[in-house]
Amino acid sequence: MESLFSRTRRNHGLEHATLNLLAKTHPGQPFAGHSDGGGFWILGDIPTEILSSTVSEALSKLNAGQSELAIHNNCGTNLLVSGFAAGLAGAAGLIGVGKQARDKFERIPVITFFGVLALIAARPLGPLLQKKVTTSGNPGNLMISTISKHTMNGTSAHRIKTLD
Repeated sequence: MESLFSRTRRNHGLEHATLNLLAKTHPGQPFAGHSDGGGFWILGDIPTEILSSTVSEALSKLNAGQSELAIHNNCGTNLLVSGFAAGLAGAAGLIGVGKQARDKFERIPVITFFGVLALIAARPLGPLLQKKVTTSGNPGNLMISTISKHTMNGTSAHRIKTLD
């Protein structure tokens, strides 16, 4: 039996491939996604039939070796890595500072500089973590089971369930 982690990574890759294709066919239209071991969600206003064909196309392209589609610029992994790096940089900028608020306030330029350096350094790390840890560009035996439309807090959403 396959691990939940592996299933989630493959679903996450298919979610990203779907979002990347949607960005090309529906430029400027906002979409988001969330993956788990049983499939993924696509949030955004799109007819189920169009989404279904896009998910099928994404799966076909991944199976054909287009693994780069599994990496997405707006993935939460990128945001997490950047936020963590900036937080560490901010903490590093406060090392050795006095206890007075003024001492901390005077360190803002140093903290800002460290934060910018951290964000620059983190840029390639998010996609690398996606590729190696949080997504997979190889769907293996993944198949689309069902696609159902829902409304979540007034937002149109689709649940894509997958099987092996």
